[in-house]
Amino acid sequence: MDNTVITLFAVGLVLLSFEIVVPGAILGIAGGLSLLAGVIVAFMTHGQMGGALALLVAVAAVTLLLYLEFRILPRTRIGRRMFLEKAIDGTSQPPVADAADAVVGREALALTTLAPTGVVEVAGKRYEARCDSGFAAEGARLRVTRVESFQLVVIASD
Repeated sequence: MDNTVITLFAVGLVLLSFEIVVPGAILGIAGGLSLLAGVIVAFMTHGQMGGALALLVAVAAVTLLLYLEFRILPRTRIGRRMFLEKAIDGTSQPPVADAADAVVGREALALTTLAPTGVVEVAGKRYEARCDSGFAAEGARLRVTRVESFQLVVIASD
Protein backbone atom coordinates (compact mmCIF):
# COMPACT_ATOMS: atom_id res chain seq x y z
CA MET A 1 0.00 0.00 0.00
CA ASP A 2 1.21 3.47 -0.74
CA ASN A 3 1.49 6.45 1.57
CA THR A 4 -1.89 7.90 0.53
CA VAL A 5 -3.80 4.83 1.67
CA ILE A 6 -1.85 4.59 4.91
CA THR A 7 -2.36 8.29 5.61
CA LEU A 8 -6.10 8.08 4.93
CA PHE A 9 -6.37 5.05 7.23
CA ALA A 10 -4.38 6.74 10.00
CA VAL A 11 -6.44 9.94 9.78
CA GLY A 12 -9.66 7.90 9.75
CA LEU A 13 -8.71 5.88 12.82
CA VAL A 14 -7.58 8.97 14.73
CA LEU A 15 -10.84 10.76 13.93
CA LEU A 16 -12.86 7.70 14.97
CA SER A 17 -10.96 7.47 18.24
CA PHE A 18 -11.60 11.16 18.99
CA GLU A 19 -15.32 10.65 18.37
CA ILE A 20 -15.59 9.10 21.82
CA VAL A 21 -14.41 12.36 23.43
CA VAL A 22 -16.11 14.92 21.18
CA PRO A 23 -19.85 14.27 20.80
CA GLY A 24 -21.80 15.09 17.67
CA ALA A 25 -20.81 12.37 15.18
CA ILE A 26 -18.92 14.81 12.95
CA LEU A 27 -15.54 13.27 13.72
CA GLY A 28 -16.96 9.77 13.38
CA ILE A 29 -18.45 10.52 9.98
CA ALA A 30 -15.23 12.18 8.83
CA GLY A 31 -13.22 9.20 10.09
CA GLY A 32 -15.49 6.74 8.30
CA LEU A 33 -15.25 8.74 5.08
CA SER A 34 -11.47 8.85 5.39
CA LEU A 35 -11.33 5.06 5.78
CA LEU A 36 -13.69 4.65 2.83
CA ALA A 37 -11.50 6.96 0.74
CA GLY A 38 -8.46 4.89 1.69
CA VAL A 39 -10.18 1.70 0.53
CA ILE A 40 -11.27 3.34 -2.74
CA VAL A 41 -7.75 4.64 -3.40
CA ALA A 42 -6.38 1.15 -2.70
CA PHE A 43 -8.80 -0.37 -5.22
CA MET A 44 -7.88 2.25 -7.84
CA THR A 45 -4.11 2.01 -7.43
CA HIS A 46 -3.58 -1.63 -6.46
CA GLY A 47 -6.46 -3.46 -8.11
CA GLN A 48 -8.83 -5.96 -6.58
CA MET A 49 -6.33 -7.74 -4.33
CA GLY A 50 -4.94 -4.50 -2.94
CA GLY A 51 -8.43 -3.07 -2.42
CA ALA A 52 -9.68 -6.26 -0.77
CA LEU A 53 -6.66 -6.27 1.52
CA ALA A 54 -7.25 -2.60 2.38
CA LEU A 55 -10.92 -3.32 3.13
CA LEU A 56 -9.94 -6.23 5.37
CA VAL A 57 -7.37 -4.07 7.18
CA ALA A 58 -9.94 -1.27 7.64
CA VAL A 59 -12.57 -3.61 9.09
CA ALA A 60 -10.03 -5.24 11.41
CA ALA A 61 -8.66 -1.87 12.53
CA VAL A 62 -12.12 -0.45 13.29
CA THR A 63 -13.06 -3.63 15.16
CA LEU A 64 -9.87 -3.44 17.21
CA LEU A 65 -10.37 0.28 17.85
CA LEU A 66 -13.94 -0.26 19.09
CA TYR A 67 -12.79 -3.12 21.32
CA LEU A 68 -10.04 -0.97 22.82
CA GLU A 69 -12.31 2.03 23.35
CA PHE A 70 -15.24 0.21 24.91
CA ARG A 71 -13.64 -2.79 26.67
CA ILE A 72 -10.10 -1.78 27.60
CA LEU A 73 -10.20 2.04 27.95
CA PRO A 74 -12.97 2.13 30.63
CA ARG A 75 -10.73 0.03 32.91
CA THR A 76 -7.84 2.49 32.77
CA ARG A 77 -7.41 5.53 35.01
CA ILE A 78 -8.05 7.93 32.12
CA GLY A 79 -11.00 5.88 30.92
CA ARG A 80 -12.71 5.98 34.32
CA ARG A 81 -12.76 9.76 34.02
CA MET A 82 -14.22 9.64 30.51
CA PHE A 83 -17.02 7.11 30.97
CA LEU A 84 -20.03 7.52 33.23
CA GLU A 85 -20.53 4.71 35.70
CA LYS A 86 -23.90 5.73 37.11
CA ALA A 87 -27.04 4.70 35.33
CA ILE A 88 -30.22 6.75 35.23
CA ASP A 89 -32.79 4.47 36.74
CA GLY A 90 -35.71 6.90 36.88
CA THR A 91 -38.65 7.09 34.58
CA SER A 92 -40.20 10.04 32.88
CA GLN A 93 -42.86 11.81 34.89
CA PRO A 94 -46.40 11.09 33.73
CA PRO A 95 -48.38 14.15 32.65
CA VAL A 96 -49.86 15.80 35.73
CA ALA A 97 -53.25 16.02 34.04
CA ASP A 98 -53.44 12.20 34.06
CA ALA A 99 -52.91 12.18 37.82
CA ALA A 100 -55.26 15.10 38.59
CA ASP A 101 -58.04 13.03 40.14
CA ALA A 102 -55.59 11.13 42.31
CA VAL A 103 -53.75 14.14 43.77
CA VAL A 104 -56.25 17.01 44.12
CA GLY A 105 -57.09 17.44 47.79
CA ARG A 106 -54.18 15.31 49.00
CA GLU A 107 -51.37 16.39 51.27
CA ALA A 108 -48.00 17.20 49.69
CA LEU A 109 -44.52 17.53 51.14
CA ALA A 110 -42.24 20.27 49.80
CA LEU A 111 -39.00 18.61 48.67
CA THR A 112 -37.52 21.97 47.67
CA THR A 113 -38.29 25.54 48.62
CA LEU A 114 -41.31 26.75 46.65
CA ALA A 115 -40.76 30.42 45.83
CA PRO A 116 -43.29 30.16 44.21
CA THR A 117 -42.35 27.02 42.22
CA GLY A 118 -40.51 23.89 43.26
CA VAL A 119 -40.85 20.16 43.69
CA VAL A 120 -43.32 18.37 45.96
CA GLU A 121 -44.01 14.76 46.80
CA VAL A 122 -47.56 13.42 46.74
CA ALA A 123 -48.20 9.76 47.59
CA GLY A 124 -44.54 8.88 47.02
CA LYS A 125 -44.26 10.56 43.60
CA ARG A 126 -42.43 13.79 42.74
CA TYR A 127 -44.23 16.60 40.92
CA GLU A 128 -43.45 20.16 39.92
CA ALA A 129 -45.66 22.54 41.84
CA ARG A 130 -46.53 26.20 42.26
CA CYS A 131 -47.47 27.58 45.66
CA ASP A 132 -50.46 29.94 45.63
CA SER A 133 -49.44 31.13 49.11
CA GLY A 134 -46.29 32.56 47.52
CA PHE A 135 -43.57 30.83 49.53
CA ALA A 136 -43.21 27.44 51.20
CA ALA A 137 -40.05 26.22 52.89
CA GLU A 138 -38.50 22.86 52.17
CA GLY A 139 -40.22 20.21 54.30
CA ALA A 140 -43.47 22.21 54.59
CA ARG A 141 -46.80 20.39 54.55
CA LEU A 142 -48.98 21.58 51.68
CA ARG A 143 -52.35 20.69 50.14
CA VAL A 144 -52.97 20.21 46.40
CA THR A 145 -55.81 22.47 45.22
CA ARG A 146 -55.78 21.94 41.46
CA VAL A 147 -53.71 20.98 38.41
CA GLU A 148 -52.65 23.64 35.89
CA SER A 149 -50.32 23.58 32.89
CA PHE A 150 -48.21 20.53 33.73
CA GLN A 151 -47.82 21.37 37.41
CA LEU A 152 -49.72 21.09 40.66
CA VAL A 153 -51.03 24.15 42.46
CA VAL A 154 -50.61 23.89 46.23
CA ILE A 155 -51.38 26.00 49.30
CA ALA A 156 -49.99 25.87 52.81
CA SER A 157 -51.73 23.16 54.84
CA ASP A 158 -53.29 24.18 58.16
